[in-house]
Amino acid sequence: MFEKLKKGFNKLVSKITTTELTEKNLRPVLEEFKITLIENDVAFPVAERVCEEMIKRLNGLQIKRLEDRKQIVKKNLHEILLEVLKPNQRINLLEEIEKKRRKGEPYVIVFVGINGTGKTTTIAKIARLLIKKGYSVVLACSDTYRAGSIEQLGEHAKLLGLRMIRHQYGADPAAVAYDTINHAKAHGINVVLIDTAGRIQTDRNLMNELVKIKRVINPDLTVLVVDALTGNDAVMQAEEFHKSVGIDATILTKVDADIKGGSALSVTYITGKPIIYIGIGQKYEDLEEFKPEKFTEMILGRT
Repeated sequence: MFEKLKKGFNKLVSKITTTELTEKNLRPVLEEFKITLIENDVAFPVAERVCEEMIKRLNGLQIKRLEDRKQIVKKNLHEILLEVLKPNQRINLLEEIEKKRRKGEPYVIVFVGINGTGKTTTIAKIARLLIKKGYSVVLACSDTYRAGSIEQLGEHAKLLGLRMIRHQYGADPAAVAYDTINHAKAHGINVVLIDTAGRIQTDRNLMNELVKIKRVINPDLTVLVVDALTGNDAVMQAEEFHKSVGIDATILTKVDADIKGGSALSVTYITGKPIIYIGIGQKYEDLEEFKPEKFTEMILGRT
């Protein structure tokens, strides 16, 4: 996982350790590193921020004779990466669901994202996580356009022992979501998970449809699901969906196969919204809470 990004950071640490800490000497090293970041799917504004912050922090820094230069460089990199990865707002999904449960109201999550990102499987993974935590869940198939979408979500519902609310293909997606929430209220179900259509992010009809769903049901959380392996496309999708629909959080899928790691570093910075979970395999249990500290340690090792 993230092998290329790790290699790039390790190379940078080694180079800076043997470089005089002046802007004149640091800039060429960091300009080269900026290219490495961009090659590893790190969005340009993020690469720029990391490099400029390093110059700001290290320029003219006096290191005592017995201090470990390598550790000082790594510590500064750790801090900068955490600033990039930590949004202003943190979301603890289970805490938020519990608050609504105490009020006797269902917690409603809408999942958005283009086809092929693993959105439907991710919904099933979230459902399993919530069931294990003792919450009741109902699924809504508001993807009423893609051939096989109802059957796909229905198969997950069957395997998990859950109810899925569906209409016919071509039905109004907002109506499906609305009916599912009413079903949850009537049956005391804690969480509603809504699957939506996922054509390309530049499709205005899709975006308008998602906006309508949100307007009709006013969800508690809108989660964008993006495929880490699509690199800069993941960042562009995050930017476009956030601008058009408004997202509250992201889930990154296929992170286990991502040798670059740039998407994880860029999506939060670009949207200002947290990554809450990462998908690390095909099984229902292959879902992990995303922890910025763990990510930076994976890239840089412990300081």
